[in-house]
Amino acid sequence: MRESAYQAELVKRIKRLLPGCFIQQNDPKRNQGMPDLLILFRDRWAMLEVKAHEGSPNRPNQPHWVGHFDDMSFASFIYPENEEEVLDALQSAFGALR
Repeated sequence: MRESAYQAELVKRIKRLLPGCFIQQNDPKRNQGMPDLLILFRDRWAMLEVKAHEGSPNRPNQPHWVGHFDDMSFASFIYPENEEEVLDALQSAFGALR
């Protein structure tokens, strides 16, 4: 599956898991390495860098930004192979029950 197709399905799934959340897709040309998705839910936020699969290469600065934003709130790389684990952690960080 292409990354864009996976990301579209992932956004739908997150919206079902976190009703009322707002998801913004970031512009990769604006800030190099910025995670793909900003998720706002109640008074919290998270960022996800979407990959088509576990072996997909990182772009310059992606590990830096994911680590930086994870220190601030919650951020992670997400791909089909770790999706359940990341979504569980995201819901836990947001205080939402699954």
